[in-house]
Amino acid sequence: MLAPRFASILGAGDSAQGDSAPGEAAAPGDDSALLDAYSGAVIGALERVAPAVTFIEVVHNARSPRGRRERRGSGSGFLFTPDGYLLTNSHVVHGSERVTVRMNDDAGCSADLVGSDPDSDLAVLRIGSPTALPYVEFGDSAKLRVGQVAIAIGNPLGYSKTVTTGVISALGRTLRATSGRLMHDVIQTDAALNPGNSGGPLVDSRGRVIGVNTAMIPQAQAICFATGINTAKWVIAQLFAHGRVRRAYIGVSGASVPIATRVVRHFNLQSSGAVHVLEIAADSPAARAGVAVGDRLIALDGVAVDGIDGLQRRLDASCIGRDCELQLLRRSALIRVTLRPIELPAPVA
Repeated sequence: MLAPRFASILGAGDSAQGDSAPGEAAAPGDDSALLDAYSGAVIGALERVAPAVTFIEVVHNARSPRGRRERRGSGSGFLFTPDGYLLTNSHVVHGSERVTVRMNDDAGCSADLVGSDPDSDLAVLRIGSPTALPYVEFGDSAKLRVGQVAIAIGNPLGYSKTVTTGVISALGRTLRATSGRLMHDVIQTDAALNPGNSGGPLVDSRGRVIGVNTAMIPQAQAICFATGINTAKWVIAQLFAHGRVRRAYIGVSGASVPIATRVVRHFNLQSSGAVHVLEIAADSPAARAGVAVGDRLIALDGVAVDGIDGLQRRLDASCIGRDCELQLLRRSALIRVTLRPIELPAPVA
């Protein structure tokens, strides 16, 4: 049985042959009689989302032996409020001198950067408008299922509002951001993405945004990635509230290392991985707590830290300014220290 929105496209009494009698061919050029449920879903989603998808042009002032020169780039974005707030990738607008947003084929208007988070590769811009603007509806990336339809809309290679379709190939992927931090809960899709798609929406069959297209693997076939929209919702709230995303900082640099099986068994550890401390920032929370180079960090507040990415994941805003217990291995001893993380300093633009 067709869903109501598909039945309205085909007509309540239409079959795949339209109004043609049995054995009679459909009228030449009458594509409406050939639309199936899948086509109807894609077309319906596009009609709802495409008006809110934007073309983003950026200008960077690059240094050269002959002085400063302009370097241009482009990407995609989409409006999520009627008063002109839009979402895109951080790498699209990072370090730009000017950002111009075009809705359709208009001349475009300048955009202000509300905030950027390189660690999640997301940024929020705002454009002015005397009237309400079209905007998207957010979905829930926690409810996605592998195999469901995924539709990508953007401006690949400058071709405005190009649509590609596919499925959700996998969920819960991790991806390295340009900042070096690991992004979690990333969506993998086979909907084709190309340079210029960055920052555009990934939507479901009902036209709800489920992700922000962020990366592709040039050497691979149909392996593309999008930041889940639930992550984007959290980042937007942080940028609106603070102008940045707040993360905790303890002042150590290190490397992920394995722990010998006999040590794991002897101390009954939760994980066989740890962070080997290579350097400690002066007067940092870790330095004040007595953490030393060579220590192996294994848990924070009772939750296992199996490597540097696990430690970063644990150091969220909830840790800022409160006492946390850090468990570590020092030589052959298991010790606990208390430290109070501070807010991670903002990166230098």
